[in-house]
Amino acid sequence: MNILRTPTRLGLILILAFFTLWYSVADAAGLLTPADRSLPELEIKSHDVEVTIEDGYAITRVEQTFHNPHTTDLEAIYSFPVPEHGAVAEFTVWIDGKPVSGEVLEKKQARKVYEEEKAAGRDAGLTEKESYKTFDVSVSPVRAGQETRIRLVYLQPAQVDSGIGRYVYPLEEGGVDEQKLAFWTANEKVRERFSFRLKLKSAWPVDALRAPSHPQAAISRQGEGEWDLLIDSGSSGPQPSQANGADEGTQQTGSSGGLQQYVYTLDKDLVIYWRQADGLPGAVELIAHKPDNSKRGTFMMVLTPGDDLKPITEGSDWIFVLDISGSMNGKYASLADGVERALKGMRPNDRFRIVLFNTSAQELTSGYTAATPENVSRFADKVARIQPGQSTNLFAGLSLGLQRLDADRTSSIVLVTDGVANVGETKQRRFLELVEQKDVRLFTFIMGNSANRPLLEVLTKASNGFAASISNSDDIVGQLLLAKSKVTHEAMHGVEIDIDGIRTADLTPAQIGSLYRGQQLVVLGHYWGSGEADITLKGKISGTKTEYRTRFAFPDRATDNPELERLWAYATIEHLGSEIEDFGEKADLKQAIVDLGVEYGLVTDYTSMVVMRDEMFEQRGIERRNKKRLAIEESARQQRAQRTAQSRRVDTSSPMFSSNRATTRRSSGGGAFAPLDVALLLTILLVMALRSKRGLHG
Repeated sequence: MNILRTPTRLGLILILAFFTLWYSVADAAGLLTPADRSLPELEIKSHDVEVTIEDGYAITRVEQTFHNPHTTDLEAIYSFPVPEHGAVAEFTVWIDGKPVSGEVLEKKQARKVYEEEKAAGRDAGLTEKESYKTFDVSVSPVRAGQETRIRLVYLQPAQVDSGIGRYVYPLEEGGVDEQKLAFWTANEKVRERFSFRLKLKSAWPVDALRAPSHPQAAISRQGEGEWDLLIDSGSSGPQPSQANGADEGTQQTGSSGGLQQYVYTLDKDLVIYWRQADGLPGAVELIAHKPDNSKRGTFMMVLTPGDDLKPITEGSDWIFVLDISGSMNGKYASLADGVERALKGMRPNDRFRIVLFNTSAQELTSGYTAATPENVSRFADKVARIQPGQSTNLFAGLSLGLQRLDADRTSSIVLVTDGVANVGETKQRRFLELVEQKDVRLFTFIMGNSANRPLLEVLTKASNGFAASISNSDDIVGQLLLAKSKVTHEAMHGVEIDIDGIRTADLTPAQIGSLYRGQQLVVLGHYWGSGEADITLKGKISGTKTEYRTRFAFPDRATDNPELERLWAYATIEHLGSEIEDFGEKADLKQAIVDLGVEYGLVTDYTSMVVMRDEMFEQRGIERRNKKRLAIEESARQQRAQRTAQSRRVDTSSPMFSSNRATTRRSSGGGAFAPLDVALLLTILLVMALRSKRGLHG
């Protein structure tokens, strides 16, 4: 029996690399550029980042100081990539030496207020969101010969997969927006100081913390479950990487007063990993915020299942869907080499097809081809002879790849592309219909800070698949191991969670889909009252109904984590945004996003955050609700900082899972990599090798 199948026909799609794979452009992010493009760029004097990871989410605080060397005041634009599920909660500009935080308004209203303040010559700032790509900040005026200081704070969930936690500070712009690429005159070098500090607090034992792309980082263990990581280019004396002769983004530029000075180039993502100890139990954790015991509370429930999913072994069909558009010039030879190596790694009972697409799609093979040495050599040579050109019709390539799936065999599609679909069908609804019609399972590996992550994640959920993000700075072998276990083990499908005994509502995600080996389930929602509740996690494994149960109490009052309200609101906003992409911009959905953005102080596609002088907020009658929320969050943050990590496990007396959680160091059902693993590894290595080059975008 095929343990990945339900009684209905089910194909398995593995989309490897990725609707906006940005092999060739690694533009820096977080830049302040004059709106008047005739002026040279401004200087980044300092860039300081402080990250705190605790209680299942990360808080990132970014402060930058810019210098205007020109003789006139000007307006400037600051831009940075949208972090994965990152919600901007604070935008602060220093005015007359004092920090002034922003308030969220409907987008057009916020822009109008900003333009009026700018026209009046008063200090103002505006943070807007450009779809899934960037947060763009306008600041006016940047005073002649003076410095401008700003602060941004964003929140995002911090999940652990197979005992490995991962945090990314995005600095690479992505290079998928040609209009923006034509605009920027990027100044990505910090002239005086770059610092990045990450503090991790975990009630679960952590064996190690590392930053593989930044070996100069100073890492120390502060106590049980507490770690500190620091990268600081402004310190005296050489950093470890410089002492060892390595160049990891900092370089000595001279000395003054006996202190060495460095330039840090902001062109590489910072990726931080932490590894939990082996042998930890599957568990349920609950983090809640309920400051008034008579009102509604907000909760985040984190379920980490035990390692109950069995490995699978059987012959497979492999469909390679390859982008041969013009943007592949300069890297196609490496892609072809990767495909050849993947084909050579197949088992004797495997079959393959090869589909090519640019402006249109065509099949290089004539249906499924046995993975004999002769066939592998012949078609690898044909792939190598292809000359890339024209545009990117992603829909056509995927459609052709999905044809003729064999219901009696597990099918995997490896889609390799570096561009956003720009010809043919581009609407999300049509991609969803394509996936749903074929009853496929979609696994996505999303590369690039400007990738169309919302589309990929929607397709993934619709097909009960799995999504993972990849950065150029990732530990590729580690990411490969995590990905491998998702396709070599059975999964739990049709997952639902029931909460009985206490009133809950507004749960997100509303539809869970599937759980794969090592994957956590994070549920946000609201609750009323307090007391014991029965929790049931249920679904099907290999067609067999499976349930896990526990019982624990929801607190009557909780004030440690006020940020949960924003995390819930942003997750809900993302869901509403997906509905708009599917069914069009309906007035009620748009208004719901506006209402949530204004109430919870969040920048969205329909709301923006505006900063102006304190007296102007009062004069315009704009309530300072976000200022009040920030004060509550800052007070809670300071209180958390004074204590050790708190255990949030709630199923100790009634464990939901009987086995320990999965780890990457446990055997995953076979020693050798499957063809898919080889393709994944080689494709990502291709990305890394070519990340500093520029190319055309098909």
